[in-house]
Amino acid sequence: MNRMLKIVSLLPVLALTACGFHLRGSAALPKGMDRVHITVGGGGDFERKLARALLASNVVVEEESGPGIAELRVPAQNFTIQTLTVNGVAEVTEYAVHYHVVFTATDANGKTLVPAESIDLQREYSYDASQPVGTQAQVEQIQTSLIDDAIQALLFRLQAVARHGEAAAAQAAGNLPASASTVQQPPQYSPTPVD
Repeated sequence: MNRMLKIVSLLPVLALTACGFHLRGSAALPKGMDRVHITVGGGGDFERKLARALLASNVVVEEESGPGIAELRVPAQNFTIQTLTVNGVAEVTEYAVHYHVVFTATDANGKTLVPAESIDLQREYSYDASQPVGTQAQVEQIQTSLIDDAIQALLFRLQAVARHGEAAAAQAAGNLPASASTVQQPPQYSPTPVD
């Protein structure tokens, strides 16, 4: 009976692994970012998830800014929806959800680690006028996924600064596209697929 219980309890883990899901680990942030105050325009899920990601990276998230505390500012983060296709009877059949995030980072001494940089992500989805409730749930799921991917992109950028320094990381960021267009798949730069 115990053996059977162990096998059954492993099935969900095996299923997640089979579909490409991997837990996202902690990020190695630059020196001087062990204590961080975050400011997010609009707050909401992005702020809460960013704080959780920083805590997972062994960063102390401070309530107030001050001496010896790094700053991570997200002055803009917003969604827009764009019509992509319309059928023969003028009904929209496909939309794109765009997510735009701007962030800056300074270390505990006030030195700029990442000047204002933007992350632009997009997901496309089909619209069925006969199922508006299902469509709204789909949009919310897409938005949640985009928030997660934007936070991962932000942490990858900070990791690049930690590994290669500000100049090399800035040059690499200039050579790689900051935006990704996918159809309900993870952005190209994400090493850990999201279902």
